[in-house]
Amino acid sequence: MDFHEKIRTLPTQPGVYLYKNAEGEVIYVGKARNLRSRVRSYLLEASQANAKTGTLMREAIDLDYILVANEQEALALENNLIKQKKPRFNILLRDDKTYPYVKLTLGDRYPKVFVTRRLRKDGSAYYGPYFPGNLAYRVVDLVHRSFLIPSCKVDLSRYHQRACLQYYIHRCLGPCVEGLTTPEAYGAAVKDVQLFLEGKHAELETALTARMMEAALAEQYELAARYRDLIGTVHQLEEKQRIAKAESNDVDVFGYHFEQECLAVNLFHIRNGKIVDRREFFWEDLPDFSMAEDEEGDTAEAGNGEAGSFHAPSFFSALVKQLYIDQRYVPKTILVPVDFADREGLGDLLTAQTGQRIELAAPQRGDKRSLIDLAAQNAKQCYIQRFRVLEPSKKAIQEALADALMLPDLPERIECFDISHIQGAETVASLVVWEKGAMKKADYRKFQVKTVTGVDDFASMREVIYRRYKRLKDEEKPMPSLVLVDGGLGQLHAAADALEELGLTTQPLASIAKREEVIYVYGNEDEPVVLDRRSPVLHLVQLIRDESHRFAVGYHRQRRAIRDRASELLEIPGVGAQTRQRLLTHFGSLREVSQASVESLGAVVPRKTAEAIWGHFHKTEGLRVLNE
Repeated sequence: MDFHEKIRTLPTQPGVYLYKNAEGEVIYVGKARNLRSRVRSYLLEASQANAKTGTLMREAIDLDYILVANEQEALALENNLIKQKKPRFNILLRDDKTYPYVKLTLGDRYPKVFVTRRLRKDGSAYYGPYFPGNLAYRVVDLVHRSFLIPSCKVDLSRYHQRACLQYYIHRCLGPCVEGLTTPEAYGAAVKDVQLFLEGKHAELETALTARMMEAALAEQYELAARYRDLIGTVHQLEEKQRIAKAESNDVDVFGYHFEQECLAVNLFHIRNGKIVDRREFFWEDLPDFSMAEDEEGDTAEAGNGEAGSFHAPSFFSALVKQLYIDQRYVPKTILVPVDFADREGLGDLLTAQTGQRIELAAPQRGDKRSLIDLAAQNAKQCYIQRFRVLEPSKKAIQEALADALMLPDLPERIECFDISHIQGAETVASLVVWEKGAMKKADYRKFQVKTVTGVDDFASMREVIYRRYKRLKDEEKPMPSLVLVDGGLGQLHAAADALEELGLTTQPLASIAKREEVIYVYGNEDEPVVLDRRSPVLHLVQLIRDESHRFAVGYHRQRRAIRDRASELLEIPGVGAQTRQRLLTHFGSLREVSQASVESLGAVVPRKTAEAIWGHFHKTEGLRVLNE
């Protein structure tokens, strides 16, 4: 059947519709009280040059639908299909923050209790979510201490020879060892945990009291005392719960900020009258199709920030569905910043789902609106931190660097060189590597400058560049995307001479001057590249240059320390190269050698040599000690 013909023959009942593209992928899921009327409206909007609807209708070539009994069923089914199919024209929940649940593994022979952030259909009971997240861990710890149900990794499907530490510190009944507990006693403890986690404290307190009396009559006084303490704990928790209920209901508050095609949403969790946690959502690429999903065709303002393609009512309709439908816990009050067509129907669905009245409101004034405004202010700050100081992508930086330095291809690998010495002594060089967005320390190299004497940075650079790329050429290894040297025009031309001698005349080469922070590109030295001080390209080049400088200085200090160590010890009579090496190996450093006693030195070298070494480092004390 033709696509348009199928739309014209749709039933007029409530249901869910699924648009598909040429590959058979579901690209949009929607719900409607009247399927035919709703779906036909897409054709009308596309014919009126609605850009977003037109984009959807150009890709859609087929349509499926599912009939349901009422709008509530349509809401639930729409939400499930969006989560399952992840159609790109729907607004999808993108959030890496999840809240923890307490899991009781009822399907196991001996159930355990865990903290988990993933709900599964595995026969276990899940309780939560808990705000803030560490509350779940405190609850599990209380279960360990009070009910002695473990969360260990021990296989309880069989018995073991001995119990683990948890049993001996009285945080487990010991079901891992035969005879430490019985299935009946362990089952009673599990039932107590269920009552505790379900909030049935009065029922739990009654059961514990009865068991305490039985234990006392049987003269099992230690067991009776444990039940007594457990009753006290449950009673305290019940009192805290009563106070919390009297103070306030649980409330979730949404606020948002939209600007420059980017969206930030804040969700405040208010429990017992206090903001206990905040959840942040960000969208950098909202779907091209974000038309209002209200079937009456109402329009709405874009809301906070700039107006544009963002349609707040349809967005919050989708977001609230994905956050709360099929969830084990829903707060009694949910405050959203804008009204949307299916708000009341969604509230009724959540009420039926939870068994308690759920208020889903879009207040326009008063204290509740103030809470929404507060969430919006925080969303704006999150937007600023996320998007206005957002680091460009690796590819964007590569493209900008290639453009600024006139590179033939996107830079995948940059090798940077620096020279380090003090007045020409112990001249060394470093090579550091940036590859595919990060420093690659495994490819760092150190060089001792061999053919240059005195202070000659240019000649030193020429030698190191020649040695490095002659080896690459001989081994037929690929050249880097860019050779970068630390310095000005002198270092640049020295490096260029070395590359030219090797026949590598097409190799991209540049240098960065320390003080001016300008970049000279070989072949265009007359037009140095001057980048804005906030430019990510400049920051990248500075990062690589600074790393090469750090590596060169570190190697220079190491070489100088070796030279100093060698020269000072070799000045002592009786100390040769082998003795020096033996001393440094034993004591670890020249400082430790200088602070060692004659007896300690005598354990490594002959007594006479030990006295000579000690006397060298303690000239004023040496004569007095030796005379004694």
